[in-house]
Amino acid sequence: MNGGISIHVVDVASGRVAEGLQVRLERLDGSRRELVCEGRVGGNGLLPGLDACKAQCSAGVYEASLQVAAFYRAQGLALPAVPFLDELVYRFGVGDTAQHYHLPFKLTAWGVSCFRGGA
Repeated sequence: MNGGISIHVVDVASGRVAEGLQVRLERLDGSRRELVCEGRVGGNGLLPGLDACKAQCSAGVYEASLQVAAFYRAQGLALPAVPFLDELVYRFGVGDTAQHYHLPFKLTAWGVSCFRGGA
């Protein structure tokens, strides 16, 4: 797979993909924000629609926003009124658009891990 961005999310507390988790991906350009893709993680753990955005992927700064608390509440997990992770905002850079930038998020209601894969 060449170029583009992909996002994969696994709920490590349950050992399953975070199907239904709301994710928004935006490109930042100074004070301007451009929506790249928004949706819910599918049954394969991936945010659908990012393949269609491959041509739109340009060098720059991006933010992925994951609605962590809403996801866990929808799963029936009782969270505090002020959750530890509510909306997780992950800012990253794309320097070489010929390479693929894969973001594999591993999360629980209490923590997160992510790295750049797909190089």
